Amino acid sequence: MRHVAFVRNLNQGQRGHVSTADLIAAFVDAGCHDPAPFQSNGTVVCGGDPALAHDAMDALAARTGVEREVFTLALDELGDIVAAHRDARDAVRRELTLHRGDAIMLDAQTEHEAARRRCRILDSGAGWVVTVNERDRESNATPVIERLTGQPATSRSLPTLTRLIARFDTA
Repeated sequence: MRHVAFVRNLNQGQRGHVSTADLIAAFVDAGCHDPAPFQSNGTVVCGGDPALAHDAMDALAARTGVEREVFTLALDELGDIVAAHRDARDAVRRELTLHRGDAIMLDAQTEHEAARRRCRILDSGAGWVVTVNERDRESNATPVIERLTGQPATSRSLPTLTRLIARFDTA
């Protein structure tokens, strides 16, 4: 089964970040099957046990000295999430945020925290949340989810994920 690894705070090739070659080599070193980068934002599609993505981060640290966190989602599950949101009128303002917690419950505190950062939580599952930003070209979900969970998180825009699914989902 293929899964998608979302490496937090990684922009391959930029100053202070690792190269795409080092990132992919770390996934190979960890035993992931056929890792393929998507864009240059730390997103990698690969086969094998999703837990190997964490081993890849250990390999990346050993290889480059750069320590990063990673979140994974099965490609099929990602495809379902994208399919549920890509046709919305505001799809260009939506983003998926990965985190280590359970599904985020919508309550007054959650809605207040999201509104304070100019976004709204639309959908949630174990380890992920879909939000919509009030304005185009904003990405506000990561700090919201980090505050709500007390844990690191990482986000990708729905348009980016729609392109990823179009490229890799052959089902």
